[in-house]
This record gives sequence, C-alpha cells and structure tokens, in this order.
Amino acid sequence: MEKYILALDQGTSSSRAIVFDGHGHTKAVSQKEFTQIFPKPGWVEHNPMEIWSSQASVIAEAITSIDINGKNIAAIGITNQRETTIVWDAETGTPVYNAIVWQDRRTSEFCDSLKKDGRTDLIRSKTGLIIDAYFSATKIRWILDNVEGARQKAEEGKLRFGTVDTWLIWMLTRGEVHVTDVSNASRTMLFNIHTLEWDPELLALFNIPASMMPQVKSSSEVYGYTKTTLFAHEVPIAGIAGDQQAALFGQMCTEPGSVKNTYGTGCFLLMNSGERPIMSSNNLLTTVAWKIGDTVNYALEGSIFVAGSVVQWLRDGLGIIKSSSEVEELAASVPDNGGVYFVPALTGLGAPHWDQYAKGSIYGISRGTTAAHMARAALEGIAFQTMDIVNAMQKDAGVTLKELKVDGGASRNNLLMQFQADVLGTSVIRPTVTETTALGAAYLAGLAVGYWESLDHIKSQWGVDTEFTPKADAEVVADLKEGWANAIRRTLTNK
Repeated sequence: MEKYILALDQGTSSSRAIVFDGHGHTKAVSQKEFTQIFPKPGWVEHNPMEIWSSQASVIAEAITSIDINGKNIAAIGITNQRETTIVWDAETGTPVYNAIVWQDRRTSEFCDSLKKDGRTDLIRSKTGLIIDAYFSATKIRWILDNVEGARQKAEEGKLRFGTVDTWLIWMLTRGEVHVTDVSNASRTMLFNIHTLEWDPELLALFNIPASMMPQVKSSSEVYGYTKTTLFAHEVPIAGIAGDQQAALFGQMCTEPGSVKNTYGTGCFLLMNSGERPIMSSNNLLTTVAWKIGDTVNYALEGSIFVAGSVVQWLRDGLGIIKSSSEVEELAASVPDNGGVYFVPALTGLGAPHWDQYAKGSIYGISRGTTAAHMARAALEGIAFQTMDIVNAMQKDAGVTLKELKVDGGASRNNLLMQFQADVLGTSVIRPTVTETTALGAAYLAGLAVGYWESLDHIKSQWGVDTEFTPKADAEVVADLKEGWANAIRRTLTNK
C-alpha cells in the first residue's frame, strides 16, 4: 500500500491540507479561507472553532480527492501562523476568546510600558526577541485581564494556552495531547532559547500561570495519534514547526548562512545560524529554527508585516485591480516607478525599524502618476523592505549573502523577483516546489517515522525552477535605494 505524508498548513488567511509522496511531490491540495475579524482599528482576530472546522474540512477534501484514507498516511506534519494566541477551557475545550492574531496591535501600549520599565535587555537576552505586540505573551495577558472569569480559571489550572499548532493537535487528539515545538515556543516571549524551557521569571513578569503552557517538544517526533472522526485509523502526528521555520527547512537551508524569504501576507526572512544563537545588534530576532533529535538549529529572522497584503489593499482598498493576479501586468506596463515610493506600513513597520506607530505612506506622486506606477511602487516596496533586512543580517552574521531562496505566493511574480535580484545584487532562486512551508512540515514528520531515511535523502529532492540574476544598471539601483531610504526616513515616527 502506497503511503503519503499529510501536511496541515494553517495560515493567516486560509487553512490548507497538502498530501505529499515520497519524492516530495504534491498529490493533493485543498484550501479554505476563513473569516478575518477586525473588532477595532489595529485589532485582528480569528474564530478558533472556524480555524479547526476549516482545517478539518480541507483534510477530508484532500484525502478523498485522491481516494486514500488514514491507513495511507504515514504521518501528519503541522505548520502554522505563529504568535497567534488561543486560550481555551481545559475541561470543555471551548475557547474563552477569539484567537488574537500575530498582526494585532492592541497590546502596543503595554509593550511601551515594559520598555519604559527597562525590561528590554532581560527579554532579549532570554528569548532573542524584542518587545512588541506581535508576540504571544502580551496577548495571553490581555485575555486573562479582559475576559470575565479568565484570570481566576487560569489560576485554578483550568485554562490552556496554545499557538495554532497546539490548538490543532488538541482538537485532533480530543484533548489528550497539549504540546508545541521549540520553534513555536520561541515566538511567545516566554521561552528561554538557551535552556529550551518556559522561563519562570518571564511567566511571572506577564502574570501567566505555568499550568497553561504546553509541553515543549522537538520539531520531529511522534507527539500522539489522531482520535477524530476524520480518520478511522490512528495516524501519528509527528512534525511541528512555525510556518517560517518550516519554510526554512523545506528550502533545505540547513547550512549556516543560508537564507530564505517567504513572500506571504507578510515577508519573513530567516538565516540559519547553526547550533548557536546569534544575538542581533541590528534589530533582528534570534529564534529557534528547529530541533531534530538532540541537535538545535537557530536562526536570525526579520519580519515584514505587510507584503502580499499590500496587493490585497490595492484590490480592496484602492480598487485599482480586480484580482491580485493582475498586479504584475499592471506594474509591468510602465518602465519604472516614475519616482513613486510606497512604504507599506499598514500595520506599523517590522524589522529592522520596529516602529509600531508608523503608517503607510506613498511619496513622489505627481500629475503624471498612474495606477501602474502605484502598483509598481507597491511591489518594489516589498523588495526594498527585504533588502533592508538582508543588509542587517549580513552585518549581524558577518557573512555576504550568496543567494536568496524564495517561496510563498508572491514569489511567483517574476517582475518582483527580478527587481529583488537587482536591488540585492545577488541571485534569487525559486524552487520547483514553492509549497515549501507545507513541505518543511511534511519532511519533519516523515523523518520522525522513517518515511524519509535521512536529511541527505531529502536534500536530493530539492530542485530549482528559476534563477533570477541582477540585470539593472548600478547607477539606477543606487538612485532607487536613495529614494527608498528617503521614503523610510519620512515614514518613521520616532516615538
């Protein structure tokens, strides 16, 4: 009987299930969008039950589309939107509040107060993170302080916290297994990346009972077995990694110094820094990439909050395109940006600026500016933000980037990828399988159950689709960079 690996890719805007075969080829994909909830400006929520039901329906759809069942699945790997915070009742499994999404900014003021209290170095030295509303700790605290009865229940040991991976495993095992892996734990602002344990001092600082926290495991081992009606048979759940770490693994960036960028809702650049954490002096995050067996790999990370979502805004907010796929053609209809720069700080600015109060801005508009210039400037803004992070990574790690591996939805945009190669002055490589996030989760799960015998076996499967090499004139690139630096200067609030 032929066996497959099922990857669950639970993202910010949709849930997906992908079935891979032993060659790392996609056999079935199912995807379902779910509701984005915006209760107030700067607040972003998801319904945890809808996350689960959308994920359950795509699992069923993907496996039935190729006429297989639980017996054919060697293991399940899970990858997920990170930092998004769910708190639920341990007895009933009912969430006490909506999932607070990583993009949510409601705890910004509390983050400011932590900085004022001089907590920056403590948190950074233990977690590798900067203080920002992005991470889970302040979101958990907000739920405990603002949902009626939540604090008391938590103190009584009756509430559970999890990022989305933990929530899905809880649902798949009917509440038998409460776990996460090191990569997701390292995004909570509560996890000590040196000891690889929840940090008592940080739990106390945020007033979060330790009983809420999931057990932290490696990224590739059998955590438990499915107990749902989705599968008639018990299927091992054997791989977990936050979406960006999973993409780093799926891209086979297993050597120190190798870098990938995932162009999704946001952009996320990760550099494998090997078996030691590099503490950034250029406002990047230090995070755990994965743990396999006893070996931990660390990574440097730069997050761009708005990337693909700027194209959604051009569609829904500005109305200059009808579907996201039109943006490339529109942008390509002009030879350059016409002097227009678009800083897409629609939810603040991430690395390396970390200005949570910055607002999106468009500079250089004239009578001659058209919708095509706006579209081009929006795409270029994604590439420029990537360039800023690559520059910071090179400084931190003391290495020069040889190539950038790319994946995610917007990596299919050839205009953007070529421009990216031009401003970086290095090759941009798009692999044959751009589902690298799901593939990374599949690989981690498959390694745990012996579906793939070794890392070398997996590496032999990775192939190049397109390599973009720098083509633009050096002077033109220098002018563009100057224009971008000016636009950034004018956007920062310096609060």
